[in-house]
Amino acid sequence: MMTHKEETMSEHLSDNAPSPQKIGVREFRGNLTAYLRQVRQGSTILVTSHDQVVAELRPPAPSYRPRRQPGALRGRIRMSEDFDQTPLDVLESMERDL
Repeated sequence: MMTHKEETMSEHLSDNAPSPQKIGVREFRGNLTAYLRQVRQGSTILVTSHDQVVAELRPPAPSYRPRRQPGALRGRIRMSEDFDQTPLDVLESMERDL
């Protein structure tokens, strides 16, 4: 019987994905590298302590941010003529005593 927390975690998995592997904390610590390798290959692992899920390990979700295209804004960004001139009020504030 799955707890509510386990059911919620399982909902995040796709229908085609195999059910997550459950392992105890002690087993996980003892074989950390092997389990991380499995996760890197796409597996989902539920880490349990006293039959309660305490962590879910799965590969990160793919990034939804589009990749940057170098030069995509070329010719669209312009620097103002006075870009490198400091405004007088800023200069005066830096010259005042604290």
